[in-house]
Amino acid sequence: MATKITTPKPLRPLKGVRILSLALNLPGPAAMMRLHAMGARCSKLEPPAPAALPAGTPGDPMGMYNLPAYATLHQGIRVMQADLKTAKGQATLHKALARTDVLLTSFRPSALDKLGLGWAGLKKRYPTLSMVAIVGAPGARAEEPGHDLTYMAEAGLVTGMDTPPSLYADMGGSLMASEAVLQVQMQRMASGKGAHMEVALSEAAHYLALPRNWGLTTAKGSVGGSHAGYRVYPCKDGRVAFAALEPHFAQRLMQAAGQSHSDVRSMSRPEAHAAVATFAKDKTRVQLDALSVAKDIPLFTLKG
Repeated sequence: MATKITTPKPLRPLKGVRILSLALNLPGPAAMMRLHAMGARCSKLEPPAPAALPAGTPGDPMGMYNLPAYATLHQGIRVMQADLKTAKGQATLHKALARTDVLLTSFRPSALDKLGLGWAGLKKRYPTLSMVAIVGAPGARAEEPGHDLTYMAEAGLVTGMDTPPSLYADMGGSLMASEAVLQVQMQRMASGKGAHMEVALSEAAHYLALPRNWGLTTAKGSVGGSHAGYRVYPCKDGRVAFAALEPHFAQRLMQAAGQSHSDVRSMSRPEAHAAVATFAKDKTRVQLDALSVAKDIPLFTLKG
């Protein structure tokens, strides 16, 4: 008789918490996607799309340059449109704020002030409202223009002429923003008053850069190329990423390659690198995948 596998019920720590987002592009919507998954009741107020575009076009630029991404990010999110620079838009905004627990924004501080959304004024008008403000850089630098690529470059994570393969600062910032919502909610539950937190994308990039700053991922670092068991090698019909970092994994890999393994230091020697490279070169992806299962070696094969 087959054993029935039950999927654990997801935790929903934000069940019933009402979140209103004014945040556009990627970090804010990505944060809302996670907050919705945690049970929050999420609404978003975005500007109207330019009149030249078809009716129903999202007002968020993300919906204009990548509609599939926009659709994924906004599943389960109630989306409304309003021009916050008009009296009608302001009325729509404040009607929503009156029943909101946490406001999420991604404007520069000066833009928030122009829209009447500075924290001092909001706190006075809505004492139990909390606010999480996503900015590019912290404090006095919050008015500086920037995007994911500039924050990644500042953190030392753009090392060549190619752009990074993902928008790490934006996505890291979205995680920090969703974490900040949890924090302000906990603070509100403890004090009965709203709280304010600022999340900077540049700080998210610097946080992601810590392993590099510590030397872990530099060329001489253990996960930057110096360890023969933690590298990408060409194989017969593609590539293989070995992650045999711990001594027992490294030992299994070296044994599979017909080599002895003495200690961690031996994995940085040129002969260890040469042995693994030679071993991988003659193996197909199917053979290497089978090796992973048979010998319990962490690896992942990729197309060439």
